[in-house]
Amino acid sequence: MWALKCARAVAAAITAAVVLTGCGSKDRAATGATRIHGRTLTVYASAPLSGASRVSGTAVVDGARLALAQAHERVGEYRIAFKVLDDATVQRGGWDPGQTTINARAAVLDPTTIGYLGEVNSGASAISIPPLNRAGIPQVSPTSTAVGLTSSAPGAFPGEPQKYYPSGVRTFARVVPNDTVQAFAQVRVQQSMGCTRVYVLDDGEVDGAATARSYLVAAQRAGLRVIGIQSFARGATSYKPLALGVAQMQPDCVLISADTESGAVPLTTELAAAMPGVKIFGSAGLAETTYADPEHGGIPLAIDPRVVITAPTLGPDQYPAAARAFSAAFDRRYGSVQPDAIFGYEAMSLLLSAIDRATEHGANTAVRSQVRAALFATRDRASVLGTYSIDRNGDTTLRHYGVYAIVAGRLTFWEKIVA
Repeated sequence: MWALKCARAVAAAITAAVVLTGCGSKDRAATGATRIHGRTLTVYASAPLSGASRVSGTAVVDGARLALAQAHERVGEYRIAFKVLDDATVQRGGWDPGQTTINARAAVLDPTTIGYLGEVNSGASAISIPPLNRAGIPQVSPTSTAVGLTSSAPGAFPGEPQKYYPSGVRTFARVVPNDTVQAFAQVRVQQSMGCTRVYVLDDGEVDGAATARSYLVAAQRAGLRVIGIQSFARGATSYKPLALGVAQMQPDCVLISADTESGAVPLTTELAAAMPGVKIFGSAGLAETTYADPEHGGIPLAIDPRVVITAPTLGPDQYPAAARAFSAAFDRRYGSVQPDAIFGYEAMSLLLSAIDRATEHGANTAVRSQVRAALFATRDRASVLGTYSIDRNGDTTLRHYGVYAIVAGRLTFWEKIVA
């Protein structure tokens, strides 16, 4: 059942991507020259700005806005326009495939587009990468982690990643470590906490399924026993029957591979009630106040001591001094820093750096293909996240992940794990 649901989720995302790619191939914007005329370059951002994941989406966008503001919205002689698009819909309660399609198409049809910041979710990236790739638009994701977006390494689905790149040239990069790193971190922390029988629940979405798939590979390599895996229904009326069914398997630990809007909060509550002694682990999609804080719709405080979450964000003292300066600037402008804000900041900073290098500090004509080449030529970049390079697949060379506890409704950094 899990494999069937995962296949359906991935197939739906791929179908939408193929449909949009086919439409885009008929548009002049998708097949024309990549030289940008005029002195205004546009960067599009696509993120969930409504629904349960609005906290992460808004944090990513605000981080990007801060980076652009610090650059005075310019690269040399070029003015950088920033257009932010919501990829969520009320009907779905989170990111929506159709809306993501519309967002990508808007960027493709704009002759001033020089880059695309997105997506937040891997499923959305699976949809937007192909049309943007055909148009030659450089794309930087702050938080999409699915292995198959960039690599055919264990954890990827059949046909990945080639199916996302119809031009045959890579245009997608990310500043967040992929799920291979997260899976390693999950297995490491679970073993350190005494897990011997793990049950895995994923939300059937591309993100949840991909993370669960990578986790299974890592668990097998480490000799950690997974006694069951199942997709749960998104937004179900009740998760009590599911929780009772999992309890019959007698796990000592449960991994929830999902995002908050999937129904993870009531699911966690029912699992905790059905299995009072079980430890509950969450993937990065749950590293949000809307999951952790009951005042924002999160889990009850009584469950906090039993929940551990992995996220790519580290504690402030684990980052270079530049990150602390970022946090202070973000706090002054937008308020308390959410975990994903730093990735939005670095995604925009990297894209601006690529534009700067490709245009000789804004003096030469901006060409998409040259910006793409500069993006993939990134080496030993000193950033708020640490020093990293972008490899030929588009992955960052950073290999660390954070482990978080929940204390009084607040995500609290616990430790860093390096894969």
